Amino acid sequence: MSNEQKITNDIKVPNNDLEVLRKHFSQCFDKDGNFQLDKFKQNLSENDINFSKESYGLDWLGKSYARLLASDSATTLLKENEEFNQKEENKNSENLLIKGDNLEVLKHLANAYHEKIKMIYIDPPYNTGSDGFVYQDDRKFTARELQNLAGIDEEKAKRILDFTKSKSNSHSAWLTFMYPRLYVAKQLLKEDGIIFISIDDNEVAQLRMLMDEIFGEENFVAEFPRITKKAGKTTDLIAKNTDYLLCYRNTYAAIIEKNTFEDSKYDGIDEYNEVRGNFKLSQTLDYGSIQYSKSLDYQIEIDGKIFRPGNVSKEQMEARQDANPKSDFCWRWSKGLYEFGLNEGFIVVKNDRIYTKTYKNAVINKNKTGYYIEIEERKKSTSSLEFVDNKYSNDNAKKDISKYFNEKVFEYSKPISLIHKITEISTNNNDRILDFFAGSGTTGEATMLLNIDDCASRKFILVQIPEPIDPKKNRAAFDFVKNELNAEPTIFEITKERLNRAAKKTKEAITAKINAKEKEIQSLEGKLDLVDKDEEINKLKAEIKSLAGQDLGFKIFETIPIWEDYDFEANELNEQVKLFDDSKLTEDDLKALLITWKTYDGIPLTQHLHEIDLGGYLAYYGNGKLYLMNKGFTTDNLKTLLEKTDADKKFNPTSIIAFGYHFDSKNLREIADNIKTYANKKSIDIDFITRY
Repeated sequence: MSNEQKITNDIKVPNNDLEVLRKHFSQCFDKDGNFQLDKFKQNLSENDINFSKESYGLDWLGKSYARLLASDSATTLLKENEEFNQKEENKNSENLLIKGDNLEVLKHLANAYHEKIKMIYIDPPYNTGSDGFVYQDDRKFTARELQNLAGIDEEKAKRILDFTKSKSNSHSAWLTFMYPRLYVAKQLLKEDGIIFISIDDNEVAQLRMLMDEIFGEENFVAEFPRITKKAGKTTDLIAKNTDYLLCYRNTYAAIIEKNTFEDSKYDGIDEYNEVRGNFKLSQTLDYGSIQYSKSLDYQIEIDGKIFRPGNVSKEQMEARQDANPKSDFCWRWSKGLYEFGLNEGFIVVKNDRIYTKTYKNAVINKNKTGYYIEIEERKKSTSSLEFVDNKYSNDNAKKDISKYFNEKVFEYSKPISLIHKITEISTNNNDRILDFFAGSGTTGEATMLLNIDDCASRKFILVQIPEPIDPKKNRAAFDFVKNELNAEPTIFEITKERLNRAAKKTKEAITAKINAKEKEIQSLEGKLDLVDKDEEINKLKAEIKSLAGQDLGFKIFETIPIWEDYDFEANELNEQVKLFDDSKLTEDDLKALLITWKTYDGIPLTQHLHEIDLGGYLAYYGNGKLYLMNKGFTTDNLKTLLEKTDADKKFNPTSIIAFGYHFDSKNLREIADNIKTYANKKSIDIDFITRY
């Protein structure tokens, strides 16, 4: 099959909602594939569903425009920083730092990373009035165009365009800015994915309603308050030192991992602690029962001493039960559980009272055959007050930054401890983390550090706009980037440098960890009578291998504008009607086009395409797609292509994509006809696509 695609100016986020409707309500689409809303409503009304014009929800000036931005085509291409990416530490990395407007970047990622992200963290503008947020939009619509595209009246279209051009920081402007970014980001989350968003009082109420609309109210997880700093002097009525961490899941499949139980009271050591962990003494075995139970009133003898609940004799208990039969002392454990616990070391006598032991990593369970001890790491659920602790405050963020440069270079970063914790409770080995308001790059460093803590291989994708640094507002940052880094003073350069320096420091930590584990192996090898010694040694060796192979690099890509006059308004392109002068394209331009197309086709940015020599013509191959980007493709090259398809076991193209401007119409027909008629030995059904 052959067809023509006009993709470059039409890279959009897949509309999965529309696909669901098409699957279940195919009768509501016309022959051109347009969804007929009235027919859909009529179809539902037959089931007595009442469409009322009044409903609970969030509305604002610009909502229709925000929806338009979410579905509008990208206006950029993706370009690789080849020099940086070919450095030894980066060339095989699967981490990404992307320079550009995050809405544009998210649209480019929408196919290759669809449902591939496990956790998203973002720290968007808080819209405080002093954080520099203003709505800026380079989309150019007339009022009439916006009216038609968004389905609104002319007066509303004019009002929306007014605030998009006036650099507004109203609630409406902020919501218009956030909606399309969150909408597209949701498409990237895995089914069990989770998103965390930092926000403060200015927009937390609006953000909750916006997230309810995009993710669904049923997928709200928590609104964690967070200590931001020690309360100081303030001109407000109160000293504000908190913001919020909003958490939503993508679906019910998402899980927040329990925290490792850390309690200083677990300081008891006995003959069982090597397996069970340390213990603490729990309350006494007896207690004042709300509901007295005769089965829990039994006599215990230990070392010749008799114990009864509450030190009350049987006769006294019977007399008290006559007076008040509902409440009195009894044992917390049944007699069978007590006898098992006594034999297994869970019972302690202290000051003539019986206490039970609670081990850090052991619990008593029961099945059909009786009681048994289960060894497991004791964990606790994440608390809604988890982050009301100074270790997650911005005071610590300043300390994190100061390891690498003057803290004033970036004054509003989040602490590593915060991102480390949310990543720890929401991700596992090999998961991808996305932060599309990367700032100083804390999420990248936190991911590196968590990976060496649990010997995992998480990958990060960071997005940061090259926002110019105003020397009047932050002279320290401006001078640092311009003079020390010798770069254009933008926030992106700070992000990049923080990641570079964090990688070097993390490498030092890895070396220290490997040395410690090697010493531990030497110590174990010298012990002759240790149970499970070989298993522990193998575990340490696996951890060393993981640490030695840690991915501390990252690749850089950036968005660039689509070339001027790259237009496809003509119905038919031929030698006489040519809307774009392809002779202006450089080798770098073609590489950007290829990267953009392969990402659109679902191939990750970090995955290299293989260069394929077709008898002197260089093509590019990956994931079953062969790209013909260059000029000069001949009949001999076509013959080589077909022969290679038959002979090369690793070459199995299901799609051949040709850059239309570099082929004449005769050439394209020849390729299409031969691909269609050639019966390759592998019986591969190959599509031939001409793309612009």
